[in-house]
Amino acid sequence: MATELLEQIIEATIAGDPQRCASLAREVVRRGIDPLTAIEQGYSKAMAIVGEKFARLEYYLPELIRCADAMKAAMEVLRPHLGKGGQKGQGSVVLGTIQGDLHDLGKNIVRTMLEASGFTVHDLGSNVPVRQFVDRAEEHNADIIAASAILTTTMAYMPDLVKLVGETGPRGRFKVLLGGAPVTPEFAAKAGADGYGENAARAVQVARDLAGARKGGK
Repeated sequence: MATELLEQIIEATIAGDPQRCASLAREVVRRGIDPLTAIEQGYSKAMAIVGEKFARLEYYLPELIRCADAMKAAMEVLRPHLGKGGQKGQGSVVLGTIQGDLHDLGKNIVRTMLEASGFTVHDLGSNVPVRQFVDRAEEHNADIIAASAILTTTMAYMPDLVKLVGETGPRGRFKVLLGGAPVTPEFAAKAGADGYGENAARAVQVARDLAGARKGGK
């Protein structure tokens, strides 16, 4: 993929320019470039930079929302072209932002990349009660329950989610994948999760491993 186009995508996303982001996404499609590459190396990379700016108080909520909307505009263009010719049937994921947390940008990026990688995703949205994760996983016979949190106060519900999975049936029936800005590998392990996604790209790789382990009976 042309380095120049990637740089333009990153610049437009950081600037929060939805028209430019959508235009560049159409250019990705026109050139026959893998949309997942554009997402991973362009739009998602830019949003990571935006997140860092937000953490350093260089950006505030209005800027964060504007950049998120810019990426969403690009996703609307790229989504119909994701997964074409790619691997299918990776597994089923119930995905959501844990209860008390209304943030969904990171979760939405993970959803897009999971779908592009061949997963069937049941997106529950944000502020999802712990019980609802388990109920929907049972309903869809999911391989993975994936929960994210942006606030340290809401990630406290994550151990409750893992505990409930074990209380309502065999613990191994659903693999639990945790992620989000304040979540660390140590926290995820202590909570009893099966996997941790440091970022969207890593979350997809871990999801592949977890789905494979579940189907293999591990």
